[in-house]
Amino acid sequence: MRLFAVVFALFASLFALPAAAQLIDVPGRAAPPATTDKENLWLLDLSSGGRVTVWLRPDVAPKTVERVKTLTRRKFYDGLPFHRVIEGFMAQGGDPKGDGTGGSDLPDVEKEFNYLPHVRGAVAAARAQDENSANSQFYIMLAPRLALDKKYTVFGRVLEGMEYVDAIQRGEPPANPTRVLRAYMASDNPPPYQPAPAAAVPAEDKDLTLPSLPAKR
Repeated sequence: MRLFAVVFALFASLFALPAAAQLIDVPGRAAPPATTDKENLWLLDLSSGGRVTVWLRPDVAPKTVERVKTLTRRKFYDGLPFHRVIEGFMAQGGDPKGDGTGGSDLPDVEKEFNYLPHVRGAVAAARAQDENSANSQFYIMLAPRLALDKKYTVFGRVLEGMEYVDAIQRGEPPANPTRVLRAYMASDNPPPYQPAPAAAVPAEDKDLTLPSLPAKR
């Protein structure tokens, strides 16, 4: 009985570990990059208050990961909104049109469906009905939706900053959408997170002080 309890505890501890620690070598399967490999850490500075670190998986989605890196270094994602955000499902962004119909000027990327699941924090490539129509758009899972597995290309997982993903404004589209302020590859030595500058106040709204009261007599 005691042996069973020990084995059960060890088994349970595996699932208690964060995703980054659950790296299991499988014969014939490409090894994933280390979670400390800066060349495969995608940083998204969000207007919702902080930096999100995404662990990219070129071992299962090399073409998609390469596209993300290319667009990031072109500053394509800087300023783009999360245009479709559904509570209990996912947050979608990466569209320069902001309505779900846009993409980059690069060719679409072929599907790279793989074994990575649509769990909370998974990052995947959005596409149209055509399975090979992914381009620049991506989504981050707010909750598990395993029915999507092997139907969309999962290419990464949030390691840090999920609280800022949770804070993304909901809506299709949101009234005041959260934006990617800046996107970086960690290997490019980005600066620390910087919040968005305060919006300029129109000249006619600047003087909000009360008029002077008449002096007492």
